[in-house]
Amino acid sequence: MPDEIQTEEIIKDIFEQGKECFIPRYKPHSSHMDMLKLSSAEDISSLALTSWNILQPSDDDSAREEALAGGGLDLIFMPGLGFDKKGNRLGRGKGYYDTYLDRCMKHPSGKPYTIALAFREQICESVPVAENDVQVDEILYEDC
Repeated sequence: MPDEIQTEEIIKDIFEQGKECFIPRYKPHSSHMDMLKLSSAEDISSLALTSWNILQPSDDDSAREEALAGGGLDLIFMPGLGFDKKGNRLGRGKGYYDTYLDRCMKHPSGKPYTIALAFREQICESVPVAENDVQVDEILYEDC
C-alpha cells in the first residue's frame, strides 16, 4: 500500500474545470519549498523524479510561476504519514509544508484552506506535534 494518496486524477479534474494547479518543489537539505504552476495535466509527466520518488520541477526550472509571487493559493492538499481528528498532521519531519504555510500567512491572500487526503489506516488517536506545526483545516478519508 502506498503511504500517500495519489493525486493524478485530482490534477486532471482541476484542469478540466479551468483552474490553475501548483505543485511543490522541495529544496534538499533545507525546509524550503515553493509551489510552482503546472501548465496542463500532461505537464506533470515531463517532471523529474526526485530521490524521494516525487515528480517535481527541476531546480533550474525558472520559467514556472511561483504561487506567492502572484495571487497566492486558495487550497493546498497536504500529504502526511498520520493524522488525528483534531487536524494535527505527522509529516516527514522536514517542515516543508509548515514553513510554506508560514510564508502564505505573510502573503496578502493569507493562509490557503488545507485538506489532508488520507487512508483510513492513517487516522490516529493523536500524533506528536511541535509548536510550529500547522493544523490542517479538513481531513478526507474513507470511513468504513
